[in-house]
Amino acid sequence: MTATAHSFSESTMNQQKFHRFASPAPQGFLGKLLAFVLSAGLFVLAFMFSLAALAIVAVGGVMFAGWLWWKTRAVRKQMREAGMASGFSEGNVIEGEVVRDAEAPPSSGRLLP
Repeated sequence: MTATAHSFSESTMNQQKFHRFASPAPQGFLGKLLAFVLSAGLFVLAFMFSLAALAIVAVGGVMFAGWLWWKTRAVRKQMREAGMASGFSEGNVIEGEVVRDAEAPPSSGRLLP
């Protein structure tokens, strides 16, 4: 057997193996129906498991939010008490605008008049 005949036979064998293991299109009406039913079933299973995973993640998120809310309740109480003690809870709002000229430094060491 020559080198070209040997390479030709290997090429033919590789193509035959490829065609044997490639997924052929279903033959006939019954094959197409079976392929459709199987793919629809796999799609439904995948959708079901994705919904279950989403539910698990949602429940975990709600549990984490509840845990975080419970752990920060003392800090929120302190913030409320500090706000009432400083007078901000009464609705006093001081609003203003500051313009700073960075090019001209103050002439004396005093910053306030």
